[in-house]
Amino acid sequence: MSTSPNDGFTKQLFVAAEQRLKQLSQLLSLQVLADLPDRLRNFWQALLGSYWFIPTACVILGILLAPLLVTIDQSFDREAVRDITFAFTGNGDAARAIMTSIAGAVLGVAGTTFSITIAVLSMASSQFGPRLLRNFLTDTPNQFVLGAFIGTFSYSLLVLKSIHEFDVAVGVPQLAVTFAIIMAIICALLLVYFIQRMVHAIQASHVIQNASNDAMNNINHWYSDHCGVQHQRDIEQNDVEQFRTWLAMPIYPSQSGYLQQIYFESLVTLTQDYGGVIHMHSRLGHYVTDNSVIGYFYQRPSDHPSNKNRTGTPDLSTLPRSPDGIFWQRLADCIPIEKRSSPSNDIAYSLGQMTEIAVRALSPGINDPKTAINCVQSLTSCLSVMMRSQSPSPYHFYTPTENDDSDESVVERQRVAILAVVTNPPNISELINTSIGEVRRYAAADLMVLKELCQAVVNLNYAKVNDTQQQTLLNELKLIKRAGEENLSYQELKDDLIAMCEEAKRFILDENSQHQHFNYVREFSTNTRQALPATTK
Repeated sequence: MSTSPNDGFTKQLFVAAEQRLKQLSQLLSLQVLADLPDRLRNFWQALLGSYWFIPTACVILGILLAPLLVTIDQSFDREAVRDITFAFTGNGDAARAIMTSIAGAVLGVAGTTFSITIAVLSMASSQFGPRLLRNFLTDTPNQFVLGAFIGTFSYSLLVLKSIHEFDVAVGVPQLAVTFAIIMAIICALLLVYFIQRMVHAIQASHVIQNASNDAMNNINHWYSDHCGVQHQRDIEQNDVEQFRTWLAMPIYPSQSGYLQQIYFESLVTLTQDYGGVIHMHSRLGHYVTDNSVIGYFYQRPSDHPSNKNRTGTPDLSTLPRSPDGIFWQRLADCIPIEKRSSPSNDIAYSLGQMTEIAVRALSPGINDPKTAINCVQSLTSCLSVMMRSQSPSPYHFYTPTENDDSDESVVERQRVAILAVVTNPPNISELINTSIGEVRRYAAADLMVLKELCQAVVNLNYAKVNDTQQQTLLNELKLIKRAGEENLSYQELKDDLIAMCEEAKRFILDENSQHQHFNYVREFSTNTRQALPATTK
């Protein structure tokens, strides 16, 4: 029994439509209303990230504008149109010729833009890495330029269809043809803009700046002045320390893939309904399998004081419920797993983009240490913001409202936060190791980049706020020094790097270093300056 190709295509189409409907139903379900703004924003970003959405919207706009302007032409005073100097007033043959030329020209230009885009993507993939392709594909202005071309093409075809030379009742749609001429001029200007933008897009400095902007947006999303420290002080029964002693059930992902999002509000609501604490061990961007344990659900004991805040009847308290099928379904909606890795709000992913550019720039095939230095400088800016900002708290709480219980003694006393979700955010030491440390491992034989890494450690010292960060910087400085000692070719280069690292170490250990200027001058330059006055006499 054979299966036709049409049956396979129909099945694939049905499966794709079913997945989209499932995502839409999850988006509109009552379980995710707490995180609806975040889900809508992620859904909108996914649409903008697809290369077809904006061009398709422009095509639909062109299809709607064509009959609208033709209808307006039918009720418009044609003598008044002749008073407009730039309006089209020719006959049907001229209108047909103009619309045919515009349709053919913009379609050819659209093909040119496709060719330029593919060439730029190929160059970016080989020079900056395949993960940077998304930044080119999601460039909204470029998508709008392509959409303007094919939208004008669709509009011109429909207007061309409505031109009737011998139809006296309808006549030539003068306003519609005039609008097509204006759009053709705009498309010509957009072509120049598109080429200019693509020329700048393939420049390394532009790519690094865009990656840095993405990282800063994610940093501002996670790092803020607000923290759950006060909640940790007020929490009942010291749950932060004791929840790990409760009955624990492992959490498995729904499928193998990358952890793309964690919707905290939905997780908090889920823990309220089932009475427990969810501890997530996996982070955003981690790859997990369907058999991996990504966290635990700790069920609150039946005699826990927080259970009394769950009912409106004084003599009846809601006991924690064991996870059932609905619990695991709701949990899968709170932590979506996807087959492909995407940036979402992952800081490590954004920093990894700049790290990947630097590593590729240091490869023998490209050998561009200046680009690697620019990446190190951008990484330093991002890391310094995180070092001096309040790091995100791993603890997430909820505060019961007065309707959660009717016990007057509980209502009158000051309400305290109840622990709901515990995460495992990356600390600054890990981020420094996976960004600057990764560049160090590939730049072990390049003195220029190693010295820039040493300068980056000194610059990060200006942003340190505690001794732990200082020890992290000193450890990274020690590794930079060791990398130069073991891999640099000449002893003079090793001595230069060692001297800079030693001076940087003394500078970091100085208690007043954050109010001083660090300026390393190598020994050769110092001797030259001392010899200059004797030579000039």
